[in-house]
Amino acid sequence: MPRIPDLPGVPVPNRSEQELWLKQLVARLCQLDNERFPGSQPISFGTKDLAKLDSLDYWVCEKSDGVRVLLFVQTDIHTTDQAIYLIDRHNSYRQLNGLFFPHYEDPRMPLRNTIVDGELVVDLDPLTKQETLRYLAFDCLVIDDMNVMSKSLDKRFGRLQQCFYKPYSQMLKEYPHVAGGRPFDIKVKEVQLSYHVDDVFNVDIPALQHGNDGLIYTCVNTPYVPGTDHNILKWKPPSENSIDFRLVLRFPPAPKRPTEPDFFAKPIFELHVYCGDERGSRRYEMFDVMHVEDEEWEQMKASGEQLDDRIVEVHWDPEGEHWRMMRFRDDKPDGNYKSVVENIIKSIADGVGKDTLLAHSTSIRNAWKARQAGTQARPPQKPPPGPIAQHPLPPKPHPAPPSRADSEPAPHAEALYGPLTPSRYSKVSGPDMIAGMYR
Repeated sequence: MPRIPDLPGVPVPNRSEQELWLKQLVARLCQLDNERFPGSQPISFGTKDLAKLDSLDYWVCEKSDGVRVLLFVQTDIHTTDQAIYLIDRHNSYRQLNGLFFPHYEDPRMPLRNTIVDGELVVDLDPLTKQETLRYLAFDCLVIDDMNVMSKSLDKRFGRLQQCFYKPYSQMLKEYPHVAGGRPFDIKVKEVQLSYHVDDVFNVDIPALQHGNDGLIYTCVNTPYVPGTDHNILKWKPPSENSIDFRLVLRFPPAPKRPTEPDFFAKPIFELHVYCGDERGSRRYEMFDVMHVEDEEWEQMKASGEQLDDRIVEVHWDPEGEHWRMMRFRDDKPDGNYKSVVENIIKSIADGVGKDTLLAHSTSIRNAWKARQAGTQARPPQKPPPGPIAQHPLPPKPHPAPPSRADSEPAPHAEALYGPLTPSRYSKVSGPDMIAGMYR
């Protein structure tokens, strides 16, 4: 399992005046009425989503196995001082040193307030075994004080490249010594048209120096949506679909002291599902149990790590018919919400395999070309009355990601439910012992 990077930078104190000010600024820049994490979240890919790829234009890229963070460039227009922050999914802020982003029109001036979406990964050179912390940018919400969330993906991606990455890359070429103090390298993620998914599988993924976690399909013509976006599809092979739960350990009673738990015995590994917030506290319900082999339990004990009350990523083992642990996800504040869990389970049962995805590429391509041809074949508008007929404007070219040959090699560019009944398994309100097993 690839290494998940630790986030660099100095944490902004929780609930401090600085954090409050930053969250208010980000909410204003994103034109939101709340101060939650403004990033979008994909839904799991299912068989029905093949029809989406036929009916709408999508771009596809590999899904990196890293930490999702927003990069926030905050510039004071009066002093031209620039500060850089990372915003994680906990909606926590970390201030970075060693980064500067020049303005795309005048590189002597700083780029103004900008929010970029991306993933922090650890690249491992296969020859030198040297690790490089790298930020892979794939979208943007705000560029140079301008909110671009309502624009289509192709427009946002163009701003990301031309206004954010290109001037930054040019600065490093002209002043290479600046690269020495950076906390991480920055690239723009490679993207393909949806019917070129074979290139992602056969070219892009094999060339990666970091872990891959499937594919991401993003609709070209829709805006950036904070929270769950049903136009962003996360594909994984059905056997590799994973779910994040909160792990709760319950130990059997001690042989000679039945009223006390036996912490030396192997516990039951309960998986609790996130059910939202209630009266200021997070609610979890017992969902299922995770299978752990005896040797694995011994290794867990030997590690000395805290196991209880952590977010754990698991996958379904169809042979053993049980959940198996993949890793802890300390980068996530909560497990997957209950409705998300149900959708992922549907994806596991109704998943789309790689071969099916590849075989459907021809259908996607034909539908894309038909839409494009339909746009081009649209009859011209009747000219207005007058002695001189006005020629219709040429059709707007179809959006497509920048090709590797045409540009400077751009770096590898979740049902609503009624009230939930209280659970006797609840960590907060449940008893200390159930069926003879201790919390």
